[in-house]
Formats: sequence, structure tokens, C-alpha cells
Amino acid sequence: MDTINKNFQKKPTENIEYHCIDWWLLASVLIIVTFGLLMVLSAGSVVAERDFGDKYFFFKRQFAFVIFGFITLIFCTYLPRRIINNIHYLSIIAVIFLLLLTLSPFGSNVNGASRWIQIFGFSLQPMEFAKIALVLYLSYFLSTHQHLGQTFSKGVIPPFAITGILCMLLLLQPDFGACVILLAILFFLCLAGGTRFIYLAFSFTMMATMGISLMLNSTYRMRRLLAFIDPFKDAQGTGYQLVQSFYALAEGGYLGVGMGNGRQKLLYLPEAHNDFIVSVIGEELGLLGITLMMGLFMIIFARCYRIILGQKNLHDKLMAFGLTLIIVLGTTLNLAVIMGMVPPKGVAMPFLSYGGSSLLASMICMGLLLNYSRTVHFDEKKPTKRLTNKTQMQKVEYA
Repeated sequence: MDTINKNFQKKPTENIEYHCIDWWLLASVLIIVTFGLLMVLSAGSVVAERDFGDKYFFFKRQFAFVIFGFITLIFCTYLPRRIINNIHYLSIIAVIFLLLLTLSPFGSNVNGASRWIQIFGFSLQPMEFAKIALVLYLSYFLSTHQHLGQTFSKGVIPPFAITGILCMLLLLQPDFGACVILLAILFFLCLAGGTRFIYLAFSFTMMATMGISLMLNSTYRMRRLLAFIDPFKDAQGTGYQLVQSFYALAEGGYLGVGMGNGRQKLLYLPEAHNDFIVSVIGEELGLLGITLMMGLFMIIFARCYRIILGQKNLHDKLMAFGLTLIIVLGTTLNLAVIMGMVPPKGVAMPFLSYGGSSLLASMICMGLLLNYSRTVHFDEKKPTKRLTNKTQMQKVEYA
């Protein structure tokens, strides 16, 4: 067993042959980030004018986030693979420390939740980086301990314990939705890493029971759940945000009312430049704009899928899969919230929503995926020569 474990640990540090980055992926990311920057200007100008006296306030800050995020993307793209493969424990420790800071006097309390840390006038949300840290750890653990994936005590408990610690700290903020995202990452990565499904089903049944218990014993979570079931029942209260999102999407129709001409952002739709920016896109650019936006996301997902398949060893495959999963989950949950398919939860739309932490985390994911795109390798199948009847006859004659 020790020999097998050592062999697995050596794989990520083998000599790697690097190729050119995936330019399709990079171009798609740059286009959608630029589009997001324009939509932040359109969706946030009214609120910025009211709160800060400068309608370009959110645009300027988001532009600074984009520049810093692009620098981070380039850094991650050319980060040596040996560093990526050996920072799993350090990243988990750093994220736990940051999550503890949110619960200390250094944390910033907004609407009864302590999810941010104020650093030089900017708010940092550690939860966004907890997802990346968890992917780093799980990819390492599942690839180096694959032979233990069939055992519960050594193959299941350690990754569940680390995820449980992160979820416990998030619940203290409180941030129930973030726990759901981390558990989804854990489930899909363990499934891809070879953990027995019966263990996963048993563990997640227990977690689901605990989650339902938390919802039933929390007044504000129950209010959100009831608002999700029938938002129009309390359209001026708990269901207000979701109802305004529906109005925005309905108003847009097929072609939209035009960029900058939306009405729901005029202090009707809360968080129009943030979690509900897609509703503004739907109103101003219509179904056509939503379709083009989703087309860009589909190109990104398709290129990420190609990167996952092109990795040689298990660790790199799991890393690429986990990083892609972060973007896929964020996109899916955000769309589900604005369409009323899941209870309201503050999930930012990757690359589009206003916010430095979300954008920076998304750019780190893309930078690392571009790093893995440099080692995509597909075995070329040698074409089989098809013998014609004439060639077969000649071979028979020679025989």
C-alpha cells in the first residue's frame, strides 16, 4: 500500500511537456468579462448615483477588479505545476483563518451576516476562495489515496471532515447557501474520484436531514422558502426581489428594451448590479442577449471539458474538473435563483456580477484551467490501412 501511495504522489511532479494555452477559452473569458463590465455600468449607475454621488462608482471599482483579475489570471496560467500540486494544505489553513476573521471584530456585518473582511477599503469574501481551496485539497486527497476510496474510515471521513469544518464556519456567519455549494463540490469530486456511491448516498442523506432541520428551525430560512414557493403571495415583502426579477425578464421579451433603458434597475430590483444582473440583461437585451450570454458560457464549458479529458494523470483531471465545477455551479444556481427555480440565495453570476471576490475567484479558476490547457494531450490513433480486393489478391499470389 505504501508503494502504491508513493507512486501516486510522484505523478503530479513528473516532467511535464507544455503546449500553447487554449486561446478559445481565453478569448471567451475576455469577451464575457468585458460584457459584464458594461452591464455593471448599466445596472448599477442609478444606485451608485444615489448612494455615492457618482454613477460610475461601481464601474470604476469593477474595472479595477478586472485589471487585477486579469493579472492574477496570467500569473496562474504560468504558475509552476509543482506549486499548484503542493499548496492544498496551505490553502485550507489560509481559508479557515480568513473565515475565522469574518467572525471576529475584523469582520464586516451586513444585513445580519458576517461574511466579509474589510481590507484597504475593499470587502473580501473568503467563501469564494474556500471553493478553490476545497478543490485543491480534494484533488490531492482523492488522487493520492485512490486505493482507500472503497473504505469509509480512511477514504471518506477525511475529506468530509475538512468540508465539515468549512461548512461549520460558514453556518456561523451564517451562509447556508455556501455550505450547499461546498457539499455539491465534495459530492461530485468524490464521485469522480472513485468513492463508493453507497458511502456518498449514506453521508449525504444524513447531511440533507441536518439541512432540513436547520431550515425548519430558522425563521428567516423558512420565510425564504415560502417566498420561493409563492413569491406573489407576499410580493411587497419576502417575495419582492423575485417578483421584480420576473417583471424584468418579462419586460425584455425577445429583443429587450435597449441597453441602458431598463426600468427595474431604477431602484425597483434590489442587487440589480450584483446577484440579479442577469435579470437586467434579460430586460435590456431580451431573449437574444440571454442566448448570446449562454452561448459564451457554453463555449467556456466546452473548452473546459476538453481540458479535463486531455489531462494524463488523475490529479490534474480532478483539478480541472473541480475548477470547472465551481463555474458551472455558480452559473447554474444564479440562473435558477432569478428564474425562481430554487429559494433565493446570494450567488453571484461568474464574470458578470459586481464584486471583487467573485470575479477574482473566477479569474483564478480560469487561470489555472489555462495552465492545465498547456498540458492537454490526446493520443493520436494511427489510421488503419484498408486493404482493397486488388491488394489482397496480390498478397495471396505472393504467398
